[in-house]
Amino acid sequence: MNTDKILIAYDGSDNARRAVSYTAAMVGASARRHVDVVAIERPPDRDLFADDAAWKTECARRIAAMRTSLDEARDMLLADGVPEASVATRFVESCRSPLRDAEECSIGTSIALEILRLAEEGGYGTVVVGRRGVSKQEEFLFGSVSTKIIHAAKGLAVWVVA
Repeated sequence: MNTDKILIAYDGSDNARRAVSYTAAMVGASARRHVDVVAIERPPDRDLFADDAAWKTECARRIAAMRTSLDEARDMLLADGVPEASVATRFVESCRSPLRDAEECSIGTSIALEILRLAEEGGYGTVVVGRRGVSKQEEFLFGSVSTKIIHAAKGLAVWVVA
């Protein structure tokens, strides 16, 4: 575990953007810290589309939007003074994606567990997540990524930004 390596779990939401801003404020212009912003693809349910073409079109639209959003997160960090050499972005495609072209992919069992896997493999000391803001009933029924990360994390700091 490297306390100078920070992984931001990013989904493009307002809370995720707040997590990026918070991280930038905490890291500042320190060149010794490294910040990776990672997004994990969540393909839409195939059953919601009339045919494969419509599903693939939506998957492509979502991938493009997330890559753009990751670039915006990177730009936010740079604008807040985090050195360019200290910032990286990463998009992890779903193994279920019809457009998959990467060697590494997420099997899609749990976004939270996937984030923790990436943190462990990358030797990160801190994981930063935005608080999703789901209702208590939704959190009880479905859970939330931030809650799951808090409960499953071992040996690293977790910052939950609201």
